[in-house]
Amino acid sequence: MFNNLGNLADLMRNAGKIKEAVEKATESLGAIQVEGTAGGGVVSAKVNGRMEVVSVRIDPKLLADNDVELLEDLITAAVNQGLVRAREEAARSVAGGLPGGGMGLGDLGNLFGPGGGGS
Repeated sequence: MFNNLGNLADLMRNAGKIKEAVEKATESLGAIQVEGTAGGGVVSAKVNGRMEVVSVRIDPKLLADNDVELLEDLITAAVNQGLVRAREEAARSVAGGLPGGGMGLGDLGNLFGPGGGGS
């Protein structure tokens, strides 16, 4: 365990850099926008990397049918697809945009010894 105290010291020394990297990553997530669609594109939902639904578009022809249940299902499907795509894009963006592909924290999993559990 004491052999890994250097990792903890490095973490503490780099806390400012880590905070800055996290803030930059969070800011960049807002710039990511993806679209989920359903019903062959009659419903679409734009979602950003912060998992916020930015907009929903519904083809006006779908409203003429007065099928509320279908509309609810299509909106749900489009939003869920958008969230999946946003999650994937955000993970790619954060992993690729930070040092070491993961915030540059090194091997913190072994901070307290093999297995990371400290036993």
